[in-house]
Amino acid sequence: MRPNWFFAFPIDGSFVAELPAPPPLFRLFHGEDVHLTLSFLGGCSERAAQRGLTALDAELALRPQSPIEISLAEVVPMGPTPEYSALSSLLARGRLETETCMARLRDVVSEAALGRREERAPKAHVTLARPARRATATAREEGLSWAATLDLRSVSAELDRIALYTWSEGSRRERLFRVVAERYLRP
Repeated sequence: MRPNWFFAFPIDGSFVAELPAPPPLFRLFHGEDVHLTLSFLGGCSERAAQRGLTALDAELALRPQSPIEISLAEVVPMGPTPEYSALSSLLARGRLETETCMARLRDVVSEAALGRREERAPKAHVTLARPARRATATAREEGLSWAATLDLRSVSAELDRIALYTWSEGSRRERLFRVVAERYLRP
């Protein structure tokens, strides 16, 4: 199976260790897997992902991107209704700046890697947990109830770098992703 590739802003996810355990059939992200996705490339080749990285480098050299201060807000379901694919925190502080940055940079990497642009409007979010594919409607309702109990207003971060990610090597039981390359943002 071909691994997925994506560009994202890494976020210090140490706060997830303090969250209450999610209900059964949900997987809480490892703290080092927490990120805010810039551009999801999917199952493309490594060569295609590297083309996206080269395009990102060129764009950041031409028009540098300053780091963005963010804070987290409510946790909502993401993906198709009612069988959502993730529970993710929206942003309180920094949402507009982040979505503006996403709109500018994601098409640069997507066009270089895949030859196409993203059709959906950017929606800044930080995924915290995913339901198992076999999660029932009842399990998903439990997931929504769990998400409603989370208060992440005190969690803040600085989006100061963009990383190219793919699947972790070996067993994916603990960590899902690994960083292949990082680019630090500068004013």
